Amino acid sequence: MRMAIDRRFFFDKVRAAPFGGALKQPQVDGMTAILDRWERTMAADDERWLAYVLATVYHETARTMQPVRETLADSDGKAVAILEDAFAKGRLSWVKTPYWRPDEDGKSWLGRGFVQLTHRRNYAAMAEITGIDLVAAPERAMEMEAALTILFEGMRRGSFTGHKLADYFNTATEDWAGARRIVNGMDRAEQIGGYGTLFYTALRGDR
Repeated sequence: MRMAIDRRFFFDKVRAAPFGGALKQPQVDGMTAILDRWERTMAADDERWLAYVLATVYHETARTMQPVRETLADSDGKAVAILEDAFAKGRLSWVKTPYWRPDEDGKSWLGRGFVQLTHRRNYAAMAEITGIDLVAAPERAMEMEAALTILFEGMRRGSFTGHKLADYFNTATEDWAGARRIVNGMDRAEQIGGYGTLFYTALRGDR
């Protein structure tokens, strides 16, 4: 049986790096929720998976370690306005169809959660996994328990891109940069992989 994560050691280490010497309470709360979910449901799995999950959350939530809305706006309306402005100015050149624009029911399928879940089809897929009707209420992807399930199950199963944690961390492979393909191609792959190694050191304690 694996040993429980040494929380004191973990938070002391991550406070220094990658958090630069200080942690805010929401960051601690978010990481605590992630560690709790791991120990409750995936503790027998490869600890490098958890380290890379944490690194992904660190990047995707702009270090807040909380479920967030794309652009970090506090409402869908504000997020849509920010995205529209960026799109009009050519800052989202990779976007062909503005997925954030409200549909005929007034719902926006912009990014939400620990991992930025976008597009109606992905909300529908995650509704089956979470047991929450995210198509009827996409904003529920920002609820902590839903966000945790989307995060862990999406990365474990390969729901986002077809790539999964076991493809990059197993008995024969340790690919911190390549693991970015689980979520978003190779965007910031080396940087996020570096965060992963820092989280892994913190998770290992004094082992």
